[in-house]
Amino acid sequence: MARVVAIVNPKAGGGRGAKRWPAYEAAIVARLTDGVETLWTERPNHAAELARQALQNGADTIIAVGGDGSVNEVVNGFFVDGRPINPRARLAYVPFGTGGDLQRTLALPAEPAAVASSLAHGVVFPMDLAHARFVSHEGEPTERYFVNLLSFGMGGDVSILAKNCFLTRWGGQAAFLYATFVIFLRYRGKTVRLRLDDEPAEEFFITNIAVGNGRYHGGGMLPCPGANLDDGLLEVTCIRKLTMWELIRDIRMLYSGDVYKHEKVERFAARKVVAESDDTTRIEVDGEALGRLPLEIKILPQAVELIVPQGFSGGKP
Repeated sequence: MARVVAIVNPKAGGGRGAKRWPAYEAAIVARLTDGVETLWTERPNHAAELARQALQNGADTIIAVGGDGSVNEVVNGFFVDGRPINPRARLAYVPFGTGGDLQRTLALPAEPAAVASSLAHGVVFPMDLAHARFVSHEGEPTERYFVNLLSFGMGGDVSILAKNCFLTRWGGQAAFLYATFVIFLRYRGKTVRLRLDDEPAEEFFITNIAVGNGRYHGGGMLPCPGANLDDGLLEVTCIRKLTMWELIRDIRMLYSGDVYKHEKVERFAARKVVAESDDTTRIEVDGEALGRLPLEIKILPQAVELIVPQGFSGGKP
């Protein structure tokens, strides 16, 4: 490995990122001949700026240190005007977040020595990315690459509350579950027009729609249990409008991988997804509430080389 740059979110994991990183840095330096340069994020989207600058300055391996949102920002720094800065650049991930959803899919180690060993002796996995175009909260056209999962409907509102509720410090799963029930009490459903690839648009009255490259979100929920990171497809899970009783009775299905068995769930796969609505329908991207419909998503096969532990199977279920 040549020049390695770690981009660390010090606020990840409720502020534990700053305290935990030195032990990981020492373990990585002991394994990698050329060491590692550490950069610290200071504000939202700073990780994308730092990754872009590092790649333009010759880095060929970028380690994202933080939560799923940190990985998302770093990946967005790999591209300028829709083109990769360095097509041979590699991405690595050290998970310090509260949700841990991408970590589950990637089966990443947690201890410093194991992380360092994975970086030194891991394998390169050509991973798909997704590219989304949508409207920001302020009404401006915007775009975002994402690694894991995008959802819209109730998911955007839940993400906002989960990031700011009193349970966040104790973990993403508790905060997300609490936010899900609180938002559901006032949620009235959204009418969404969904078009997959070149098929005609179909209208759905929804609680939520998840579009997954990865499988997990919300601190362990499995809305897209059939998604793979390298199959060139987006997994689309449409949950039609649920009653409160149905949500309480069946919420466990979202954690078990059995969501496709529910009578109000439909499963699709596509290379392109277009969604529109006359209702204000918010979007969350890799756990961050970034905007609202209309939305267009395209899959980008094998767009990033990811360093993973030996034996990794692509996150297949």
